[in-house]
Amino acid sequence: MIDLPYSLIIEATEEPDYFGFFSPDLEGFTGIGHSIEDCVYKAKWGMKEHVELLKERGLPVPPKVKNPKIIVQNEDKLAA
Repeated sequence: MIDLPYSLIIEATEEPDYFGFFSPDLEGFTGIGHSIEDCVYKAKWGMKEHVELLKERGLPVPPKVKNPKIIVQNEDKLAA
């Protein structure tokens, strides 16, 4: 079972031990990890902290996602 309040996208980079992640449901939430498992672990606690900061600042908190998904994909290269 996915134990996250929001969906998570993990992007693999050219470095074998470097992954970026973000949530399409939680604006401004991003992070990095050294494995897919590391990203999921950091996202679980990071999402909690991110939501707490939003509340402290009086900003809107998106509702939790009923069926969150974790997507692992290759990093999108930005066009120069």
